[in-house]
Formats: sequence, C-alpha cells, structure tokens
Amino acid sequence: MDEKLLYLTALTMIYLMPGPDMILLLQTGARQGRRAALATVLGLAVARACHVTLAAVGLATLFKVLPWTFEVVKYTGAAYLLWLGVKMFRPVAGAVQGPGGAAVRGTWRAAIAQGFLTNLLNPKALLFCSVLLPQFIHPAQGAVGEQFALLGLVLVVMGMMFDGVYALAGGWVGRQLEQRALAQKVQQWVFGGLLVGFAVRLVWVQQG
Repeated sequence: MDEKLLYLTALTMIYLMPGPDMILLLQTGARQGRRAALATVLGLAVARACHVTLAAVGLATLFKVLPWTFEVVKYTGAAYLLWLGVKMFRPVAGAVQGPGGAAVRGTWRAAIAQGFLTNLLNPKALLFCSVLLPQFIHPAQGAVGEQFALLGLVLVVMGMMFDGVYALAGGWVGRQLEQRALAQKVQQWVFGGLLVGFAVRLVWVQQG
C-alpha cells in the first residue's frame, strides 16, 4: 500500500473510533446546537495542532524520562472528562428555553475551550502523534520539520472533517428530540455515562 494512503487510512480508523471527542461533539450538538458543536470542533483542532507541535519537540520523551508528568496529565484529563460527564447528567444551568424546549445556544468561547481541554488533557492523543508521525518521516526526503508540519496539517484537517460530521449529527439529534423530554434525558445520561466511562478508562492507561 502506498505510504500516503496508509497514513490516511490510519487516521480514518482513529477518527471513526468512538472516543471522548466524538461523544463531546454529539452531546454538545444535541444540547446546545450545531453552532456550539462546530465551535467545539475548532477547539479540538487547536488541541491537535498543539499535540503535533509537542510531539515534534519531543515532549513524549519527557513522559518516559519523568513518568510522573504523564501521570499528572493523565489524572487531570480523567478528572476533566469525569466533570464533563457528570455535568451532562444535569439540565443546562441557567439556560433559556425556546418554544420547543431546546436550550438557547451556548457561547462559542466556552465551546472552544471545552473542545480544546478535552483533547489537550488526553495524553493518549500526544502519544498517538509521537508514535504515528515519525513512521512517515524520512530525513533523506527533505527537512524533517517540513514533513512533520505537513503530516500534522493533514491530521488536523482530517480531524476537523470527521468532527464536523459528528457536530452536525449531534445537532440533528437535538432537533429531533426537542419536544421529547424523556428521550432528551436518556440521551443525556447515555452520553454522560460514556464520558464517565472514558474518564475511568483513562485512569488505567499506561505509557507502554
């Protein structure tokens, strides 16, 4: 298989796997609308760009040299996911209800920050970049920095494409459930429970 196609295939498989980013987008779209969900997409993209940059400068190596730094990021990320999950169990605080009972759209700034922190505080995302990207970099073919930047750009753009689909899907779900209070409650508990589950799973992640 061509190396470029292999890289795109690897990214596609990763972005299709259910994870905290996907659940966050679906729930944000369902509760706050597609605009807030698309703002979350931007936050996730910025965080991924940060992970690519950190991988390029070798921060993952720091995790191996000083294992406690990995633990700090891991437990901070798990705590944040747990907080998000518990938050989803509750109605939107202080939300103004529209005619159909749907909460008025949240602020873009909060949505961007939520997406940014969810991805940035996941050490698995940094380790993924640190493991995957170097496999497709060949010093003999040019400047390593430029290759890293190009691969990172593809990673971020593809992530935004998949995230955009999940954001729009979440918004569609929210519109379908606007007048179905019980269905809204079930959806909130399912997505909230999934995020809590991801938080628990993150606690058990090892560097490998």
